[in-house]
Amino acid sequence: MEVQEITIRVTPDAALIYQSASEQERYKLDALLSLWLNQMKEPSRSLQDIMYEASEEAQSRGLTPEILKEIMDE
Repeated sequence: MEVQEITIRVTPDAALIYQSASEQERYKLDALLSLWLNQMKEPSRSLQDIMYEASEEAQSRGLTPEILKEIMDE
């Protein structure tokens, strides 16, 4: 899959969490963000529906609520 780097603005805490995450955790976070952004192309859907679907897709790819909490707690 072709990827392209972008710059996003996040809080200093969020940046630190991402930077200190393992390569595998960063890959999962990148995939989750990419899914969420791609789903924004469908304007007839609510943001809540999009976020729910992105969450389901991330979980199916191995990002469990426990892993996400662990990443966020770091």
